[in-house]
Amino acid sequence: MSTSSGKTAIVTGASSGIGRATAEALVRSGYTVFGTSRKIGESATQVSMRTCDVTNGDSVSALVSSVLAQTGRIDLLVNNAGIGLIGGSEEFSIPQVQALFDVNLFGVIRMTNAVLPSMRESGQGRIINIGSILGLIPAPYSSHYSAVKHALEGYSESLDHEVRAFNIRVSVIEPAFVRTVFDQNGIEPERLLREYDQARAEFKALLADVMPKADLPEVVAAVVLKAASDAHPKRRYTAGKTARQISMLRRFAPAGMFDKSLRKELRLPA
Repeated sequence: MSTSSGKTAIVTGASSGIGRATAEALVRSGYTVFGTSRKIGESATQVSMRTCDVTNGDSVSALVSSVLAQTGRIDLLVNNAGIGLIGGSEEFSIPQVQALFDVNLFGVIRMTNAVLPSMRESGQGRIINIGSILGLIPAPYSSHYSAVKHALEGYSESLDHEVRAFNIRVSVIEPAFVRTVFDQNGIEPERLLREYDQARAEFKALLADVMPKADLPEVVAAVVLKAASDAHPKRRYTAGKTARQISMLRRFAPAGMFDKSLRKELRLPA
């Protein structure tokens, strides 16, 4: 498969949502795109879908070797695969939290470590990690998810400084709410505590109100394309109006004001 640009991209979690929108946008811009999913279903147009489990090192290595054997290069990696959770922090077991980190952080590291040798050899590359505005702010009833996204922020920025000498750049994309089935792929609490029943229900009701007005996945995909093509890429890109507003508020609002604003928006008692 050849393209006008001759560039090759891997997009993890490309079967739906942000991953699929990104893969399709990259195809339209001239990339040869390999999308991954744990299970292969309906394929996005002109995206070569491959089975890959980012929690399994052998699976990741096999994918990267296959792509290199077919195209000889990997110019862009978009780490999008992820899962979520909603509930009180203490409702989740340590193994459940470890599973979250295994996909959302260690999966990113596995994929990144697998592509870096070929990128270093070719003297160029872009790695774009799909983060979240929750990597900048607290997220009550998604505390572990917020923690892993904060970790991804630190990893991405630190890695960018490490690999810049090889003409490789790393960016993280920070969307807010996005209209996907992401919430359906989350981890359910291992033990539901009645003390959190009301708060959990209210938070899920808030999400139900917000999601119909949330950004489309294509909004995030457009920002990924910008990060991939910018001559001087930024380490962070917010995606969508809501994410930009929250980021600005977090950066410039006094801590007390931000705290009150957050609790009001999340319908938490003052």
